[in-house]
Parts: sequence; structure tokens; C-alpha cells
Amino acid sequence: MRVHVVCDVHGNAEALARAGDGADALLVLGDLVDFVDYQNPQRGILGRVLGPDVSRRFGEIRTNGRPGELMEFARAAWSAVDDPPAVVADAVREQYAELFAAMTVPTWAIPGNVDQPDLWPEFVRDGVVAADGRVVTLGGLRFGFVGGAPLPPGVAPRRGGPWKANMLRAEEFDAAVARIGPVDVLCSHVPPAVPDLAYDVVSRRAESSSAALLDVCVRDGARASLFGHVHQPLAARARVGRTECVNVGHFRRTGVPYVLRW
Repeated sequence: MRVHVVCDVHGNAEALARAGDGADALLVLGDLVDFVDYQNPQRGILGRVLGPDVSRRFGEIRTNGRPGELMEFARAAWSAVDDPPAVVADAVREQYAELFAAMTVPTWAIPGNVDQPDLWPEFVRDGVVAADGRVVTLGGLRFGFVGGAPLPPGVAPRRGGPWKANMLRAEEFDAAVARIGPVDVLCSHVPPAVPDLAYDVVSRRAESSSAALLDVCVRDGARASLFGHVHQPLAARARVGRTECVNVGHFRRTGVPYVLRW
């Protein structure tokens, strides 16, 4: 059995169309959408709708801005657009039409934190399964899928604005992990809460991770925990008990899937 795994596609439909070559199955672990392209500010929804200067400045503030500055900047930038939520939804749909069409082998996909899972029913089709919350058997192994990203305990999702990140209350995310139960391979968008796996050496901060995912690794000893989300991790893999925790890579940049064989 050969399974290819990708994460953090961020609009790279061309590489996604090749990601399943030679595989029996393709797993897509979230962040299909290219909302802010930090490498090319002319790309991404923000760059195409509001212009590259806005996109570039957004990236600068996200890395070095003061608390609250990013939200203030985004609010002012979107005020120049009529019906921003509709504009964003149309832009996401345009990307999804291309990205879902690029999934060429049997595919199981979950949303990441920049995805819009409420739009997915418009694009899933035969051979593409929206796998969030599911357990499926591939080649005799049980794969469990948990999409989205958790917020810190006690923090509620932000409402309003044109963009709604797929961030879940901590207790909601933990409950989703608990419903999966014991599996052989745990597939998520965010990593287990291991500091070296969660820390991004470019943004110089810890990204979202999950203590509940770590608990599953410690308690159940899955063969592997596969994830992405952290584009430039301090460590790309770590052993937690019996579980090999692996960041499958920033597919937007590499265009190369992680390969499982058994």
C-alpha cells in the first residue's frame, strides 16, 4: 500500500494534480486556500482583491506588529470593498473549483485553519471524501482525521469581518479528537503540543498545536501522527512514546508529498 500525504497546499493546484501520482490514496491535511501569499504578495486572495501593497503590509504586521494592529489594518483595508464577505467567498470558491478538481486519486481531505469547510459540500465529488471527524481503513490500518485548529482555552472565535478562520474553541477541538478513538495513524492539520513541532523559526513564535492530540499519542501509541500547519518548524519530527510525529511539509513551497508505504 502506498499513500501520499500533503498539507498547506495554499493554492498550488498544479503540484496537487501530481501529488497522487503512483499512490493508492491521497490524504490532504488542510489549508487548501491561498489567502495571504507571504512569498508573492501579488498572489493570494488578499493580494488579488486588495493589491500587493496591502498583502505585503499584512505579512509585515503579522510578524512584527503590535497587539491589535493586524485587526485594525485589515478592517481599514476591507472598508474600501463593497460586501467583503461575498467577495471573499467568491474568491475561495474560485480556488476550490481548481483545487478539488486537481485531486486525481481517491482522496481523503480535511480543512485547515484558513479553509472554509462550509463551502466544501459544493466541491466534494466521487473519489474525494470530506474526512473531518472520520475513521477510515486503508490497507488494513485505521486512519483518524481531525481538521481545523484549536484556539487557546477560554478564547472564543472572532465574529464579523470578511474572513472567518476555521479556528475552534479548545473544548470543541478536544471533543473532536476524543471522538476519533484509538487509531493506527492520526491525521490532523495542527501538530500535537510538542514545543519543537509547534515553533516556527521564521515567524519566531509557537503556532497552534493540540494537547489533546498529544494525549492520544501518549495514551494509544499510534504508529504515526501526521500534520502540517507549521511551515518552518524547529523540528519536522519527534518521537512521542511509540508514535512518530511527522510534519509532512509545506506543500505550497515543495510540491512534494510525504510518502507512506506498508
